[in-house]
Amino acid sequence: MRIGLLSDTHGWLDPAVFDYFEECNEVWHAGDIGTMEVLEKLEDFRPVRAVYGNIDNAQIRAATVKNQIFTVAGLSVVITHIGGYPGRYNARVRELLNEHRPDLYICGHSHILKVMPDKKRHLLHINPGACGRHGFHKMRTLVRFAIKEGKITDLEVVELGKRGKPD
Repeated sequence: MRIGLLSDTHGWLDPAVFDYFEECNEVWHAGDIGTMEVLEKLEDFRPVRAVYGNIDNAQIRAATVKNQIFTVAGLSVVITHIGGYPGRYNARVRELLNEHRPDLYICGHSHILKVMPDKKRHLLHINPGACGRHGFHKMRTLVRFAIKEGKITDLEVVELGKRGKPD
């Protein structure tokens, strides 16, 4: 199972995403999608698991959820938009993590790329950064990885180019 992970598109989807995700079985979006057009383009391409973010309107919120909680290929996953990172989770996410005890916790919102273990909770945290053109990030990023027998393998960070300018 190969996964393409992105966040914070803010209404703009770099066409290069489809090239980078060509070998992916699913696309996961960690919120701040921005427009239904972005979501629909992704859904036309591959199965999508998406959460809404703080900028997303009622139409996007109706088409997505606040939290994605699921198991795929033996890996338990929690995805939400705003939540923090190891040692700095907000109270809502601490409750989610305590209740579901995922192997993988994903969030967006900060526009800061992070891939880091949470040794206390025995999980991997990923924030794919932002791949849209709006925000304070300097580089547009996404992440792709494989899941095999409940383990993440072949994790790659992809830099799409500087914010505001498609390459």
